[in-house]
Amino acid sequence: MIVRNLGPLDVLSPAEINKIHEISLEVLQKEGIKFHHEEACEVFKKNGARVEGKRVYIPPEMIEKELKNAPATFDMHSRNPERQVTVGGKHTVLAPGYGSPFVMDMETGKRRGSNYQDYVDFTKLVGNSANIDVAGGVLVEPDDVPDEIRHAKMIYTGAKYTDKVLMGSAMGSKKAQDSVDMAAILYGGLDYVQNHPVLVSLINTNSPLQFDGRMTDALMVYARYNQPTIVSSLSMTGTTAPFTIAAALVQQNTEIIAGITLAQLVNPGAPVIYGSASSVVDLKTGNLAIGSPETAKMFGGTAQLARFYEIPSRGGGCLTDALIPDAQSGYESMMIFLTGVSSGFNFMLHSAGLLENYMTMCLEKFILDDEICGMAREYCAGIAVDEDYLGLDTILEVGSGGHFLSTDHTYRHMRELRQPHISERERYMSNAPLPDIVGRAREQCKKILEEYEAPELDPGIEKDLLDFMEKME
Repeated sequence: MIVRNLGPLDVLSPAEINKIHEISLEVLQKEGIKFHHEEACEVFKKNGARVEGKRVYIPPEMIEKELKNAPATFDMHSRNPERQVTVGGKHTVLAPGYGSPFVMDMETGKRRGSNYQDYVDFTKLVGNSANIDVAGGVLVEPDDVPDEIRHAKMIYTGAKYTDKVLMGSAMGSKKAQDSVDMAAILYGGLDYVQNHPVLVSLINTNSPLQFDGRMTDALMVYARYNQPTIVSSLSMTGTTAPFTIAAALVQQNTEIIAGITLAQLVNPGAPVIYGSASSVVDLKTGNLAIGSPETAKMFGGTAQLARFYEIPSRGGGCLTDALIPDAQSGYESMMIFLTGVSSGFNFMLHSAGLLENYMTMCLEKFILDDEICGMAREYCAGIAVDEDYLGLDTILEVGSGGHFLSTDHTYRHMRELRQPHISERERYMSNAPLPDIVGRAREQCKKILEEYEAPELDPGIEKDLLDFMEKME
């Protein structure tokens, strides 16, 4: 978890943020938003919204009232208390890549469909990382596991190989309920789950201006159990959203605040995260451009809008359009990640492993991105300034023309310099092979996977989780 001791970076003025808010309310009044879910429509209608078929027209006073019910911060619990994280405020919680159907094979260097062993490998990297806080979710899509049990196998794997916060399934009410029931097994009962956020789930809108039935189902299940949901828009400029960033922010905001309002109507005070995976589209190619500066600006506006509503925010992490782990993947990932954290995001999905604009996960890229996360953590910690750190006595002691190598001040603080895990700091030697960053990442990845020791999981709890999945089969 990153603690941001630096102030957030604003890309919009307060007047511009307020204008986006006002236009969003106007869209909800005039156009409304479709919920392809009968019960959700009834909830809105019961609370005073006008409902015509599947279209819900939400009055401004309802939006503003319910947004105030959403907590500004909340804690997420894990089976290891030391892994607990805070979502909101100055905290940025890091989660790995999510939803990719492909992986970059570490042996062949070619893209292929993902499988369960890939899922296990990425889960072990998550467990090993000192930076990534969240396990589970759709790290990759394990196509060799039947769909009916895939979500449960993912939760089991996250629980078996890590002791970190877990993600639950958003694929409809049954899979959401299964996720909650498995969390109850892991944490000792539904009462504990009801009173302690232990699962976070990603609820995507269906742009433009729609929520499908499956995602709405899951949102309502998690809200009832007081489990956090990331209500997130994937608006794509010029295709599923207007082309300009300002207009795309309006549409995105309209969708997100409608979903958050529903969560609060179901259970006032249910923890939510204002989320975005929105991006610009390069209409020359028809592809997303998630590694672009325009996407970074869109994320900046997203984080600022969430602060306006005093709700925790979610944005992209080490995002890139690159097809392989190369220089492009490095500079795009660093730009999107660091600007996202600097903008004030509280939850960063896709923090490690992603290539090809959400489509591919790569083990070597995960190692490289983990280094970026560690660097950003140190940067965001800010600069310590007190009597000792200012070092007046040491400066006066050394004086003009001396050196600081042998001073007590240097000895006390020299170990505070963050040491890289994969980056190279050796000098150039003409008779030595030049360092290959991807090759080093590959070797480090293999070493982690070979030597990884999972945290202990109570055998009785593991058996109950396995029995739960066996009944599903």
